[in-house]
Amino acid sequence: MAQIHMTLQGKGGVGKSFISALLAQHYLSRGITPHCFDTDPVNQTFGGYAAFNTRVTRLGDHDGEVNPRFFDKLIEELVQLPEDAVAVIDNGAATFLPLVAYMTEAGIIDLLEGAGHSVYLHTVITGGQALNDTSEGFLKLASSLPDGQLVVWLNEYFGRIEFPTSKGILRFDQTPFYVRVKDRIHALITLPEVRKETVGEDVKKMAVARLTFAEAISSERFGIVERTRLKRTWEALNTNITTANF
Repeated sequence: MAQIHMTLQGKGGVGKSFISALLAQHYLSRGITPHCFDTDPVNQTFGGYAAFNTRVTRLGDHDGEVNPRFFDKLIEELVQLPEDAVAVIDNGAATFLPLVAYMTEAGIIDLLEGAGHSVYLHTVITGGQALNDTSEGFLKLASSLPDGQLVVWLNEYFGRIEFPTSKGILRFDQTPFYVRVKDRIHALITLPEVRKETVGEDVKKMAVARLTFAEAISSERFGIVERTRLKRTWEALNTNITTANF
């Protein structure tokens, strides 16, 4: 059966496309070339990576619009993937709500699973100011799409993911909304907090250039110390992804 990975989050600028890129790199490191699609109508970040041969796919005629016929063509292609294939689809924040609504209405996850594929719905929760917004995005995804395995990426770049309550501070896996859907969560993957002046700047420089970790580590655009930090960072991130056991 094919593996289909969709990244979905209603809040922009929280690392969603970076996560899609990490997934693609993880599979490339395993000798698997993923089928990559970028459906973001506004910022086609994922589509800018030459290493992934990403296909930019329109979901509608206008930003924030989902034309079912456009999306149906993508789904038909995914249904026909061979059993050993992997697909990574990066979706933009602007079409999050209409896309989730249509996927619910049309039973898209059930269709893909009925074709024998495994469907993973990836979403991001961040610390800092976007904590509430990204948590709401997670809840919307979990409640609207009853099928598919959830993968939650805990992005600590903007701060620790802590939920203040009358009983004290809770981790994500201690919250009531996690407990309600924990049977559907395939994995929690942490993007650990890094020092912004060093690793943060290295990764930002790499991402702006749309380079993979492997490309950056071998590129003379980066100094020896930068490449060493990036190598260690990739090894740690790839280990976290590997433990998810896709």
